[in-house]
Amino acid sequence: MSLYEQLRHFADSYALVAIFVIFLGLCAWPFRPGARTHNHNAAHSIFKDQDDGE
Repeated sequence: MSLYEQLRHFADSYALVAIFVIFLGLCAWPFRPGARTHNHNAAHSIFKDQDDGE
């Protein structure tokens, strides 16, 4: 079996599963229990030091 066929078999099987697991982990990352304060700070950081147009 050539190197190309070996790499293609790896990409079609194990690498696909690994990428899917990484994708699911990244999608779930913001919803973990300890992320609430970090998400709140990130969402409100654009309003820091703003004087509401005055």
